[in-house]
Amino acid sequence: MARTIQSLERAAAVLRLLAGGERRLGLSEIASALDLAKGTAHGLLRTLQQEGFVEQEPVTGRYQLGAELLRLGNSYLDVHELRARALVWTDDLARSSGESVYLGVLHQQGVLIVHHVFRPDDSRQVLEVGAMQPLHSTALGKVLSAYDPVALSEALDGERPAFTERTVTEPDRFEKLLETVRARGWAADVEETWDGLASVAAPIHDRRRMPVGAVGITGAVERVCEGDELIPRLVAAVRDTARAVSRDLGAQRF
Repeated sequence: MARTIQSLERAAAVLRLLAGGERRLGLSEIASALDLAKGTAHGLLRTLQQEGFVEQEPVTGRYQLGAELLRLGNSYLDVHELRARALVWTDDLARSSGESVYLGVLHQQGVLIVHHVFRPDDSRQVLEVGAMQPLHSTALGKVLSAYDPVALSEALDGERPAFTERTVTEPDRFEKLLETVRARGWAADVEETWDGLASVAAPIHDRRRMPVGAVGITGAVERVCEGDELIPRLVAAVRDTARAVSRDLGAQRF
């Protein structure tokens, strides 16, 4: 049986205790309930408080769950709701486009792939759920950067390596490119991240009209493009999918 880390087990026990029963608990109550020395309990609470997982009421000194824990929980629910709402639509997009479909969300300094539908053929493909893509060069990343101020900040403040000779790395050119994305409602990546591949993506919004993710397709340049331009039918299909998922999330006028 794999060994566990005692301090993490105890921290988890503290959080579970605060999540049930009384809304706020004092140090003595927590230590007694978990059969811990007061010093040990205090150390755990201090660490959890520093990380935002626990908050201490200034007047009484009692502890309760912190806002960071709520934020993480909401993030988990948001991503899983997004994926659940997108399942049918992304399957339809893969069938209609004949290409791989990706659903991505902002995570730290990149795009986290939370759903991937294989290209509908017999070719050997690798599931990319959990993979990270760059913000500045991919279609998904550009969409998020164009509509989400946090993503834009991450893209501008972080490194923007040149993956190919087409990659836009200069801040001014990148911001001008994002203006184009906002104006037309979708983003492209034609051999800016991977030689021989092209992508198109569009934003997904929720009922608050907040950008919660992006959906797109990726395929060989010769299938996705006509000359240097993306095939309009594929752009329209991606945008329709983004609108459909947005509507299912409660967004209006999509």
